[in-house]
Amino acid sequence: MKAIKKSLTEEEYLYLDFSHQTEGCIFPLHTSVTLFLLSYCDCKIFKICLVVTKEVSRDSSLLRDDLIQDVEIQIISRQELPPIVQNCCLPAVVERSDNFCRAGLAVVLRHIIQKSYEADPLKKELLELLGFKKTCLKACAEVSQWTRLCELTIPLAIENFLRESSDQPPTIPVEILQLEKKLSEPVRVHNDDKLRRQKLKQQKADGVGPPLTKGKAKSKVHTQETSEGLDSSSKSLELKVAFSKLTVQEEPATTNREPSHIRKAKASDLPPLEHVFAEGLYFTLADIVLLPCIHHFLVIISRKFSEKLVEFPLLASWYQRIQEVPGVKTAASKCGIQFLHLPKLLTTSTEQHPNLCEVPGVEEQSDPLFIGGPRPTMAKLMEKGIEVMFSPHPCPTWTLDWNVLPAAVSPKEGKMSSDRALRKQQQLNNLVYVVTNQAKPGDRIVDFCSGGGHVGIVLAHMLPSCQEHMILCRFADQTAVQLPPQRRLIGKQCMCLVDLDRARAAEECGYSVQVISMEPESCSPKNNMIVGVPI
Repeated sequence: MKAIKKSLTEEEYLYLDFSHQTEGCIFPLHTSVTLFLLSYCDCKIFKICLVVTKEVSRDSSLLRDDLIQDVEIQIISRQELPPIVQNCCLPAVVERSDNFCRAGLAVVLRHIIQKSYEADPLKKELLELLGFKKTCLKACAEVSQWTRLCELTIPLAIENFLRESSDQPPTIPVEILQLEKKLSEPVRVHNDDKLRRQKLKQQKADGVGPPLTKGKAKSKVHTQETSEGLDSSSKSLELKVAFSKLTVQEEPATTNREPSHIRKAKASDLPPLEHVFAEGLYFTLADIVLLPCIHHFLVIISRKFSEKLVEFPLLASWYQRIQEVPGVKTAASKCGIQFLHLPKLLTTSTEQHPNLCEVPGVEEQSDPLFIGGPRPTMAKLMEKGIEVMFSPHPCPTWTLDWNVLPAAVSPKEGKMSSDRALRKQQQLNNLVYVVTNQAKPGDRIVDFCSGGGHVGIVLAHMLPSCQEHMILCRFADQTAVQLPPQRRLIGKQCMCLVDLDRARAAEECGYSVQVISMEPESCSPKNNMIVGVPI
């Protein structure tokens, strides 16, 4: 425990570039982004050093107080950096021992989030910034075009835009157009099918017309569609999902099956999910990175070329919506970001930037400077004569006769859409064909990572002289306390038979084995212990 406390309190130094400060913005934008995240996380566990060039004065009084509230800083020169950071791109974090350095915007920001959470585990919302499976901006810019856009090209493009802005109509950076296009694309999330069916159900209940064709933009876009501006009956499903997560309120769990017409709707007929935030439905680190950059871009556009705002309805909508995230306005004010009050735009998709349709998607662009992904490795393997080869399917037309099988064997009996059930049947056709052609009476078939047990159930029916063991294994899981007593008893007996089989296998390997139940048995539904001692 002492070691853990030590690691949490050990000082780390955060080094940030500083070139200049103007109109409420610290440059480079990487520094503005980092300071904004520190403010949002209310993180004070780093010693912050601004690294200036020779031309910049080291007088900290030149930094306006309203840009760095609650942040203690030290100003140093590049020559004063620790040796391990000398050749690194800032921002960078160095442990006090000076023997470990993390460098690069995305790496440093993810580290700040992790350390802030470790310092206060009650701030679970901070971990949510890392997204599903904690992978937001985890892939490096050399591999991920999305990381490259957020971490490198958008900040650099906006810095150049701010530097070159004049009274003449500006050339909009292509990276801004890419982000606008990204926000118009349908959202893909891990529970995509479920949410799209809920959205279809909501549309039917609200009397909305046919669902939108996938990939097409809405005909009209409002930029004032925030959580406070809509009552609960008119909020889109996307907003409900997004803001329920932000306020740590889970959507109520439902055990009832969806109506038949919703459950059986084809995936191609389901309405697409629309962006609420940069990566989809949820507020993530990507939004933190983009906010200071887009804010300063919109400041120039609204001040000098306000007529161009209609060309970016989705970006403006995102900018308005992100202000409703708890803690964002407070963090922004501490960093000198005064949010714009954009006019309530109502625009048709034809008024968006005229070149938007010609802009390549984030994952489609062929940037000659972008060298990454699997292609270099694949090229090396091909040079060595290693190529992907597949054996032909032995019988591609073979299929189970699902109509004559018991209903309980078919995946259609599960809570899934008709499209998914059909795909599951097609998967089972292939797996069952291979197994039934290999299995002999008396063989033991093990279904690893069985999930819902679809494969095991079909095989148990098709090959009864081989599933008996699998049947015992499946019933050995039926020991939960909420089950009826008789069912728990059968589950316990099956669990003991499976454990007895394991014990016999261990004995064959030279162990003396006992199967013992824990006391009291109520301490766990899985209360058997297999104790083996080498003979």
